[in-house]
Parts: sequence; structure tokens; C-alpha cells
Amino acid sequence: MGDNNIPMMSTLDVGDKVVTGIGVEDVGAAMQRFGWPDYIMFVGMLLICISIGLYYAFSYKSHNAQEYLVGGRNMKVVPVALSLVASFISGISLLGIPTEIYVYGIQYMYIMGGFLLMTFAMGSIYLPVFQGLKLTSTYEYHERRFDRKVRLFGSLLFTFGIISWLPLVIYVPALAFNQVTGVNVHLITPIVCVICMFYTSMGGLKGVVWTDVIQIVIMFGAMILVAVKGTLDIGGFKTVFQRNWESGRIEGPNFDLDPLSRHTIWSLVLGGSVYCLQTASVNQNMIQRYLALPSLQSAKRALWVFFIGVLLILCLCSYCGMLIYATFYKCDPLTTMLAREKHQLLPLLVMDILGDVPGLPGVIVAGIFSAALSSLSTGLNAMSAVVLEDFYKPFFHKQLTEKQTYIMMKLTVIIMGIFGVGMVFVVEKLGVVLQLSMSIDAIASGPALGMFTMGILLPWVNSKGALTGGITSLIFMSWLCLRAQTLIASGDLTFPEKPVSTEGCHYHFTPKQSPSSNIHFDPSVNITNVTHTDERYMIYRLSYLWYTLIGTFVTMFVGLLVTFITRPLDPRDVDPQLLAPFIRKLIKPRLPKDDFYTYGQLQTNGISAKDSETEISMEKYNGSEIDTDPLDKAISN
Repeated sequence: MGDNNIPMMSTLDVGDKVVTGIGVEDVGAAMQRFGWPDYIMFVGMLLICISIGLYYAFSYKSHNAQEYLVGGRNMKVVPVALSLVASFISGISLLGIPTEIYVYGIQYMYIMGGFLLMTFAMGSIYLPVFQGLKLTSTYEYHERRFDRKVRLFGSLLFTFGIISWLPLVIYVPALAFNQVTGVNVHLITPIVCVICMFYTSMGGLKGVVWTDVIQIVIMFGAMILVAVKGTLDIGGFKTVFQRNWESGRIEGPNFDLDPLSRHTIWSLVLGGSVYCLQTASVNQNMIQRYLALPSLQSAKRALWVFFIGVLLILCLCSYCGMLIYATFYKCDPLTTMLAREKHQLLPLLVMDILGDVPGLPGVIVAGIFSAALSSLSTGLNAMSAVVLEDFYKPFFHKQLTEKQTYIMMKLTVIIMGIFGVGMVFVVEKLGVVLQLSMSIDAIASGPALGMFTMGILLPWVNSKGALTGGITSLIFMSWLCLRAQTLIASGDLTFPEKPVSTEGCHYHFTPKQSPSSNIHFDPSVNITNVTHTDERYMIYRLSYLWYTLIGTFVTMFVGLLVTFITRPLDPRDVDPQLLAPFIRKLIKPRLPKDDFYTYGQLQTNGISAKDSETEISMEKYNGSEIDTDPLDKAISN
């Protein structure tokens, strides 16, 4: 058999000839060159996170729940903005966006238009309301605007999303770590999660934010390093551009009006903006950081820094996707099974271009895990706020001491972290669950955004309408999203992918089969281009980018319908602080005869109706509470 250090030679019968060479398993094993310098870099990143948590736990100890959850509302713009970017860009994004570009082309990049629309909408509609109310939990808004039942439903939607999202945030980067090291995912996930739980529970929001700052720097550095080194290795940017252009991956916007098309300029800009609104504008994960800032002006500055940061990350990740294709354009690693999962493409590129440089693969993996840790710590910290503010305070009247409050919040972080680690076993064993879980965010996001939007923009919607609309949308979106993902997982529903080739592979492999059992590999055909058009499945071919918009529309439509069947609210009875600034200005002031004080009462106390009407009108147009001091003084006299 030869020397044990030399890969075994194998043969592959491909018809008229027999190819002799190394197998894909040998190539994969040879690329796992994660040495001790790499482990030092990776462990160093984890130690930095621990150090920040300890620093804020002992040097800047929180004196109350407000300091622990929202940093005392006096944090600085730049660290909060960078934390927002780190929280928004998870490890799934760092690994998923390059994969998206490699498989489907650069159409996804046009979602930048959706980010821009989201930024304008948030800054003018949602942020002024949340910042003005000085909330701790976003879902407290529902109780102020509607009632406690709507608040509980909104909090349950958030909890449902967190529970399904945490295992993915943990598992996907662990899969990347496994690609470059061979270390079992169930060895690395508990270690990383314990570290995250530690610094999140010890340092509170300040510890999480400053850890995010370090992690976003590592993220940017890692992606820039991959982009620069990979580009130089294959001959420069011109080569990257040319190979992607020839494969059809670089293309202009798709103006097709068909909603069944996976990516069009309409779904990316319109549907993408609504999806981003839910993720970045009304989600506790993100709003909690804006509420840590002292004023609306500082929150808006953080919003625009966040927008720029997300665009930079999006461009970097998209370019890395083009770089992956330019590197493997003659030997597709997914077909050959050199990468067993799509999320392993970027780690594969890292080991291909940086594997010979000690320490650099460790930096890249640290960057990927930094994105995962920032998102994980954000979710855990937000969940502790929701448990305290939405699940305990509204239903339990016993006043907690500061010590008891800290214990509850820290226990929430620990329990949710342990649950996330445990669910990794389910995600790994049941491949369908992984795909189904990725659609759960869309299931809950539509009803959540719809209820907030009704409350802020439609002052006549009542609590019955809001709750009924949210529940109806949740049921409808559960059916649509889960059914579509089931069909995709079974291979009954596929989408066209960009062409790939294996003609330049220097190793033998068994081609990956299509998920559909009746499709067999043919070297002359790109099997991923086979698209099922069975009319029974047409509705499920709807682009996933429309899901949140549809869920929001269903929520608002049903909510308005139920509201007008029951009894609409008088917009003048709604607290102006709960409405968007421009909506406040559209509401006509209440006439004095409709107020608590009648004309007769006003005149009896020596106040003319004309004077009171002017005063009340001015106060209502300013969007503030009516100052009744003059009336009270007149009555007392």
C-alpha cells in the first residue's frame, strides 16, 4: 500500500477511461492545516471577550436594571453603532452571503436599495416613537397603545423567533470550524456558548456593546484579508471580474414583475426593505441599543453609521463570493463534496489561500465566530430584558430587589444559552429542520412588524384588531413558509442556479446527487438548473423576500377589518407620543365641548371657550399632553 504518510491512490471508472489519482477525502484532509498559531489567534479572541465582561462586571458594576439592560441611557454613538452592525451581521450572514453570490450571482447585492429605504423609514417613523417613550422592552409599546394581551403576544413572537434562531447562530459557525479543523461541532459549541453566556451575564449591555466593537473590527479585518490575499493569488481583480462575468454571475437588476422570480429589483428593494424594517427597526435585539443612547439625535446618527457599516460588510461578503467562484471555477466543491454544506465554501477558500500562513486561518475563523458571538450575546441580552419587563412585571406584583433582578436576568441568559446548545443536536441530526428553521424568522416577522406599524401609523386601530390580525397572520405565514421549505428540502421545489464545472478537478469524486430521487448526475448538465414547475407548487415558489411584506399586509388588513367591525378608536383619544410624528400633525384637535370640561364648566370658572380652544389646539398640534394647570387653578378658585 505504500508509506502511511502518502495518500492512497484510487481509481474511478468514467466510461471509456479510468482516472487514477487522489480522492476528495484526501484533499479535504490535506486542507485541514489549522495549527497551534491558529488556535492561539482563535483563543485570543475568546479571551478578549472574557476580559471585557470581567472589566464591566467589576469596574463598572451596574447599580440597577436600567444600567444592566440599556447602559444607563448615556452611551456613545460610535460604539453603539458598531454594536448594531455586529448584531445585525451574524455568522450566518458572513458565510451565507458569499454562498448566495457563488450559487445565484450578484442579484442579492441590490438589496442595498432596501437598506436605504429602511433607514429613512426607521429614522422618520419608528425611532422617534421608541426613543421618545424611553422603553426598556420594545413590547411595552403594545400595552401602552393596545392592551396587555397584545403585549404578551408580541413578546411570545419574539421569544419564538429567538428560540429558533439561536441554534442556527451557534451551529453554522461551528460547521465552518469543523471544515478547517476537523473538530466535532459538539465540542466547540458548548465552549464558545459558555464564554458568551459568561461575558453577557457579567457585563450587561455595556459589556456586550464593547465586545461587539472588538468583534466587528475582527470581522472587517478578516474579510478584507481574505479578499486581498485571494485576489492577488489568482491574478488580480480583473481575473475575478472576468470569470464571474463569463459565468453570468455579474448582471444588472432583474426588472421582471413576476413575484415567483426568486430575486427581482422589486422584491429586493421593496420586500427587502420591509424585512430589514422588522429586523432592525422594531426588534428588541436592535432597539435595545438605540435606547441606550441619550437622545433622538444621537440615535439617528447611530442609525446612519449602522447603514454605512452594513453596506461595507455586504460589499465585502459579496466580493468574497465572487472570489470563491473565481478560485474554484473549474472544480465546483459542492458537486465534488469537498464542501459538504454550502456554508463551508468560505472556510474552504480560507484554507486554500491562507492555509500555508501560520495564524491567518485562525484570524479568519475568529472573525466568523466574532459575528456569531455578537449576535448570540445580543439575543441573550435582549431575552433577559423581555423576561423581566414582559413576562414578570406585568403578571407578578411582588417587587424584586436589585439582587433578585440580577439573578433573574443572568439565569435567563444561562438557560437560553444552554437551550441553544442543546438544540444544535436537533439541527444537526434533522437536516430538514435546519431549512425549516431558516424560514421561522419570516413566520414571526410579518405579524410583529404589522402590529407595530398599525399602532404607530393607524391611530383608530383597537386592541381586538391588532391581536386578531397578528394571530391570523401568524397562522397564514406558518402554513406558507413551512410548506415551501418542506418542498425545497425534499427536492420538489428548486430554483435555477448559476452554472458550475468540474472539468478541471485534479482529484476523483462521487458527484453529489440531486435532492430529487429521479434526477441523476450527468457531467454534461448542471443539475442545479433543473427547476420544478408543477402547478400544485406555484404559490410556494413565491420569493422569500415577499414573506415579511405579506405577513405585515395580512396583519394590517385583518386588523383594520376587525377594528371597523367592532369599534374604531377616536384618534384624539390616543396618546400622541405613541404615534409617528407626521401622524400627530394630521390629527385634528378636539373641540372644547368634546373635552372633559364642557363649555358650561369653562365659562363657570371664568375661562372663555375661545381662549381654551386656542390653548388646547396649540397643545395638541405640538403633540404633547394638554396642560390643564390653568383649568385646575380656575376650578380651585
